[in-house]
Amino acid sequence: MVIHNIQLVFILLALSVGVTALAKRLNKPYPIALVTIGAVVGLMPVEGVLEEVRNFFASDEVFRTAVISIFLPALLGEASLKLSYTDISKNRRPIILLAFLGTLIAFAVTGGLSHFALGLPLQTALVFGALMAATDPVSVISIFKNLGVNRRLAVIMEGESLVNDGISVVLFKLSVYSLAYIFSLGLWGAAAGVAMFFKVVVGGTLVGLSLGFLISQIGRYFDDYPLENAFSVVLFFGAYIIAEQIEVSGVIAVVAAGLVLGNYGKDIGMSPTTRFSISVFWDTIVLAANSLVFILVGLEISHITIAEHIFQIPVAFVLVLIGRAAAVYVSTLGYKLPKSYKHIINWGGLKGSLSLALALSLPLDFAGRETIITLTLSVVFFSLFIQGLSVSPLIRALGLQKTVSGLKEYEQLLFELQQAAAAGDELIRLYKEGQVSPQIFDKIEKENAERFLAVNHRLSALYDKYPELLQEQEFNARKKLLYAEHLSIEKLLSEGVLSEETGSERKHLVMEQMESYEKN
Repeated sequence: MVIHNIQLVFILLALSVGVTALAKRLNKPYPIALVTIGAVVGLMPVEGVLEEVRNFFASDEVFRTAVISIFLPALLGEASLKLSYTDISKNRRPIILLAFLGTLIAFAVTGGLSHFALGLPLQTALVFGALMAATDPVSVISIFKNLGVNRRLAVIMEGESLVNDGISVVLFKLSVYSLAYIFSLGLWGAAAGVAMFFKVVVGGTLVGLSLGFLISQIGRYFDDYPLENAFSVVLFFGAYIIAEQIEVSGVIAVVAAGLVLGNYGKDIGMSPTTRFSISVFWDTIVLAANSLVFILVGLEISHITIAEHIFQIPVAFVLVLIGRAAAVYVSTLGYKLPKSYKHIINWGGLKGSLSLALALSLPLDFAGRETIITLTLSVVFFSLFIQGLSVSPLIRALGLQKTVSGLKEYEQLLFELQQAAAAGDELIRLYKEGQVSPQIFDKIEKENAERFLAVNHRLSALYDKYPELLQEQEFNARKKLLYAEHLSIEKLLSEGVLSEETGSERKHLVMEQMESYEKN
């Protein structure tokens, strides 16, 4: 049985990675493609292996365990590991305002409106509000990278999401398990609720900071990147498990631990090779995790009972949008953040797998459980499709897309250059095989050389007009050359031409050059 379940995991992984590859090839947001495929498998009559995959992964327990216990620590750890403390510090005020005040506003507004507009009992409405306060900007950030959106906007959205997830989980647990106790205290209930909230948040922060510092210190005694990669895995999952065991926020613990390791730990104990390795390692883990998460969200569509909630679902989505808008625009009042940024932060606050996993973790006897699950899953779908697909046009409409002057003409000339090079290579092959006479070879080679010269003249004129094109080209060329140097050292090491000591020194030197160039 266990072996069969492992086989189903690999089948789903293969399907999700395949869909991700196709979406990336077509330059489309892969999370939306994955949710679509998952929904198709979840709704369509399928047989055989796909039916087994659907039945296994669509179960509440499997989805909840996969998202909360496996994927969440990995995704949060990787994101916090790569966030620069300098970037966070520069943008700490909007991040704190959005993550703390904004999340509380979204929780209160969405919960309150759900109580009055949807007729949900107060506790049920507040639980739904807590679930909808969490954001998942994965697909939006991937769109940012494709469009070259300002780095500051991406930092604010990622920073908010990391802390926001932890706050939302705390609010969810308080709403589910402690609300009756808080209400029973009357006027003292608010103070008790605030005290519980800060105990869980501060406790999680302290656990994460402590473990992050400990692993960073241990890393100083090793220059062994596979082992240090393993340390980071132990750190993220260990921080989450320990924090949850002592009843503080595991989410916030992972974020704090990742920030310490990614900034302090890197500075005091990681060689350039380790920094590069740990980045690539977590890139791979996160790609696989995100691919699985979004296809699992699609599979969960089988839980929606649309007929019973046909009128509540669209109203719930509108209420969530109102709650998010209130969170963004009210929490940042008085802070000089460009309006265009606020619009994207608002519309890009998509709902994702965490909200759904938390909904599925509700006790079976919780009043309104089925309603919450159906509304949460429906809003997640609407959010990913309606907001996810409209973020790119909104970014372009607001003028936030990074544009390089002359880029289109530059790409056309490069294509012509590549065509000429391919034609020249083929001509040489035909000549060597005796399929082209010397006279024809000389004639066509001359024509191709003139073609090369003409394209290069046009490129030179373009470079004079738009010097930023040359800067971008130089950056990419130097980066590729440094990667080639790194690979050549690896090859010489594998062939035994270089000693481990010399090879390690050379790799460190190349990695330092790569890091330095990336920063500049």
